[in-house]
Amino acid sequence: MDLLQLRHFQAVARFEHISRAAEELNVAQPSLSRTIARLEAELGTPLFDRLGRRIRLNQYGAVFLRHVDRALSELDDGRRALREARDSGLGRVGVASETLLTVTHLMGGFRAAFPGAEVRLFQSNVEEMDRQLRAGEVDFCVASQPLAGPDLESVELLREEVLLAVPRGHWLDGRESVTIAEIADEPFVTTRRGHWQRALLERLFATEGLTPRLSCEGDEPGASQDMISTGLGIGLIPAMSRLAGTDTHVPVAWVHMEAPNCYRVLTLVWNRAAYHSEAARRFREFTISRPLMTHRRPDLRMLRERG
Repeated sequence: MDLLQLRHFQAVARFEHISRAAEELNVAQPSLSRTIARLEAELGTPLFDRLGRRIRLNQYGAVFLRHVDRALSELDDGRRALREARDSGLGRVGVASETLLTVTHLMGGFRAAFPGAEVRLFQSNVEEMDRQLRAGEVDFCVASQPLAGPDLESVELLREEVLLAVPRGHWLDGRESVTIAEIADEPFVTTRRGHWQRALLERLFATEGLTPRLSCEGDEPGASQDMISTGLGIGLIPAMSRLAGTDTHVPVAWVHMEAPNCYRVLTLVWNRAAYHSEAARRFREFTISRPLMTHRRPDLRMLRERG
């Protein structure tokens, strides 16, 4: 058993697909299959269930994977610690966020304050964030949906109202507020499942026993306002976008939702069992000490006057 075998097993366990794992590892599929077979033979037990051409991690593989993840994570942490001790910089910090627009100013401010830190930024949905944290691919996640686990810690960064954005000239343009029942037949611009906007939209409609009509689904939450402004539909947009003045170049009208818990909570999440570089520790302190914005309800009339 060697490190290469373990990394190959880890990749196959993650994808549960030999071809995809081989592509990720940049190795030939037959070679990867032989590596897994040799590992199973050495351990004396199968790690995967074979269902035709498909494979699934079995109970023995799941037990072994937990130990492999910890062992490889420790080795990776050791490499990082050695590199940071050798180099003069602060080391690396990896951050994942559902939309990059949320953390643009935060990351810019951190880079300006700590130019010696190496920053890696990833755009990920909530499932990817969970995997990236546990695999040590990122140090922190700025998440709009709950991430929970025995080794995960979090701190709330922001609690903000989510508004309804509608195209200019829409029948709701100029309204102060609206109920779910009133917009039940309206087409919605939203994200694919896995993103907070879609989860919130479906939850709000489900409380009324309704299902939203969708006109546009995407993977970039920050593009929703552009789609709404063109008349493709209406959609849920965080108040941060309105307060940041995004409607000066992407014109939409804003309406309060008369619905319970129509807000977004941003949290900073990290794995307390993982190694954190000096850059990562500085990033956590920097982020927690600088609230992204107030959580109070924005005054739409005042904002309209500004616009």
